[in-house]
Amino acid sequence: MAKKGSKFKKYSPEFKISCIIDMREHNLSYNETARKYLCREGQESSFRGRLKLWERIFLEEGEAGLCKERRGRTTKMDNSNKGKKKKLDKQVKEDLIAENQRLKEENQYYKAEIEYLKKLDALVRAEEQKKNKKH
Repeated sequence: MAKKGSKFKKYSPEFKISCIIDMREHNLSYNETARKYLCREGQESSFRGRLKLWERIFLEEGEAGLCKERRGRTTKMDNSNKGKKKKLDKQVKEDLIAENQRLKEENQYYKAEIEYLKKLDALVRAEEQKKNKKH
């Protein structure tokens, strides 16, 4: 963990892309790439972790992935419109209301049909029981 108030180095997307492409073209290890692109000795291990992360992003999202700002919390805008209501066109809204009403009426029809069939089934069973008692 870094000390409070310490500054972190920000690398440009072009630098990240050039590191990853060079590493992949010349089959360099993370340590070799870190030594090549860092001037200070002893910092290869922290830079190696960054290279691994950059390579994963490069392989998953391409060069555009390395151009994204990933530091800090994501804002509500970044969370792909979670919780936002979309406004519908007036015609679409009317069509949806009409469709909803039609489905409600259809549902009532099927409920009535089911009730009718239940009563009919009960009458048929009662009639069969009467016949079985007579015989």
